Amino acid sequence: MKVFLTLIISIVILSSTHAQVIGKFFPEMKAETVADKEVVLPNDTKGKYTLLGLAYSKKSEDELNGWFNPIFGKFIRKQEGMMASFAYDVNVYFVPMFTGVNAAATGTAKKKALKNTDPQLLPYILFYRGELKKYKEALDFEKRDIPYFFVLDPEGKIVYATSGAFSEAKMDALEEAIQD
Repeated sequence: MKVFLTLIISIVILSSTHAQVIGKFFPEMKAETVADKEVVLPNDTKGKYTLLGLAYSKKSEDELNGWFNPIFGKFIRKQEGMMASFAYDVNVYFVPMFTGVNAAATGTAKKKALKNTDPQLLPYILFYRGELKKYKEALDFEKRDIPYFFVLDPEGKIVYATSGAFSEAKMDALEEAIQD
């Protein structure tokens, strides 16, 4: 019973933290593709829903990687035949954030991504280098060792937020937010 209560309290606290960002506009973030093309979030994604996954530590980046295949399969891979009518028209970006002394590692991370990442995924990975404080405050980044996910509406407003390791329940909630 104690474990169950702790779990319920944790879910309520996490939900209320994420609820604080719902309805706010995602703060401007300048990031780069592996090919050094600048993408300005959310300005360059306006006009359709956007799913963003952000991580700012090695451990959170590892958990972020656990989302790649499920998100690629659900939202990115082009469906063929009868399944084509169920395809999503959504922007998707995974954003490792390099801040402080780690900002110098951005170039190395890009080279590593080019070498070790499925080429089909590369267009969906952005690299942010810069200040973290602005995003921690605006997006309620409390725990550095978990990734954060945001669904933005076509105008750049946050309509859903979650964090942590991949689960089917979280994926279902992301999908529902994008369909609304």
